[in-house]
Amino acid sequence: KENTLEDHYLGGRSFGFGVLFLTLYATQYSGNSFMGFVGKAYRGGFPIIYTVVAMMAVIGGYFIFAPRLYKLSNRRRFLTLGDFVQDRFSFRPLTVFIVLLGIFGLGNYVLTNLLALGKLAEVVSADRVNFNSAVIVLAIVMLIYETLGGMRSVAWTDVTQGVILLLSLGFIAFALFFHLGGPAGVAEGLEKSRPDIWSPPDLKQKITWLSSTLLFFFGISMYPHAIQRIYAAKNERTLKRSLQVMAFMPLFTTFFLVLLGVMAIAIIPGLGKEESDRTTLLMVGKLVQELPALTIMGPLLVAAVIAATMSTIDSALLAISSLVTNDIYRIYNPEANNMELTRVGKATSIIIMVLVVLLTIALQDQTIWRLLEIKLEVLAQIAPAVMLGIQCKKIKALSIFFGVILGTFTAVYLTMLPDPKPYGIHAGIWGLGVNFFTVLFFHFAMDRGRTGTPTEER
Repeated sequence: KENTLEDHYLGGRSFGFGVLFLTLYATQYSGNSFMGFVGKAYRGGFPIIYTVVAMMAVIGGYFIFAPRLYKLSNRRRFLTLGDFVQDRFSFRPLTVFIVLLGIFGLGNYVLTNLLALGKLAEVVSADRVNFNSAVIVLAIVMLIYETLGGMRSVAWTDVTQGVILLLSLGFIAFALFFHLGGPAGVAEGLEKSRPDIWSPPDLKQKITWLSSTLLFFFGISMYPHAIQRIYAAKNERTLKRSLQVMAFMPLFTTFFLVLLGVMAIAIIPGLGKEESDRTTLLMVGKLVQELPALTIMGPLLVAAVIAATMSTIDSALLAISSLVTNDIYRIYNPEANNMELTRVGKATSIIIMVLVVLLTIALQDQTIWRLLEIKLEVLAQIAPAVMLGIQCKKIKALSIFFGVILGTFTAVYLTMLPDPKPYGIHAGIWGLGVNFFTVLFFHFAMDRGRTGTPTEER
């Protein structure tokens, strides 16, 4: 509506409950969820049910900082995560480093969802549309409406996608479960195909579940595009209501996805590691063949999954564009007006999309779940800057800076080891432990080093 950064990236801060909730929902449940979670459940069985708790925990992470951050953003007119970090700590190296971590996480997010889109297109078309063509064509579609309409176009497409997703998901879940004979039928099928699935988890596996929940709690809540949706809320009440409803959505979405993957073990046995990421569509296709009454709902679910995946990609792309434009380009070109900045942002979207499409084509053999974990290992390192920055006024920039540097180094180093989960704990959680410890160490060390001058509060 206006050629300004605020209108392009935040939709004029005008999102009411319906739009805000559905754009959060369609963004949080994407190709990562519908392809990666189901594939992980197929490979790992019922133990992957912990992801329901992990996705609910994400909303708890938001409540630590979101209400206060919203008030600050409204008063200080924040556009990006980098705006908050710079305003709170006034230390440009820290801001730039956190912005770069955010861009890495978002780039990975676009990559994993483009992988999901390519695999979706191959299965839906029975390989008549190849992976590369699907990725390129859908990337062009997303670039067109993202550059023309910004956050407003992204949010309204999310509304459409979210409604279709909720309706078709519930219908398919109900039909699929009872078509297999209910709980008893599912259990009988699993007993025949994978009797080992009922074995109790060992201690290391339990530790990994807790580690994964913490990784989701700290990592997903730091998504830069989700933080921009906090800024875009119409008021604080709207934001809180949207998050409260979002806390229950894993019961209707993540739980079904895990159940879908587990049921597929008995129905479509023998899928390899790469093939298992296609489990969702293989199951829906089989159900539509056997139950003609679902001829409409099956394709609707497939369309909704593709649409939700696209909504996540365009959200991440928009956030990358805003971080580059607002937190890097504008700093070194302070005389640039809103029209120039908006133009730079759109050009950034195109360049980033081209690079990620090429990378997606090169990495199409990777599993979506592993790429998801790598992204969260890095994004989790931002959490102390945001959570402690909001809640603790005495925490200073240098403490956060050294913490995020050492935490990121630790996470990246451990990720590259043959076993990226020492003792069952993710590299990102080890890094986050180092991060928090470093922040507290430098905070108390500097506090003892003061000569009695009271801490200045912002």
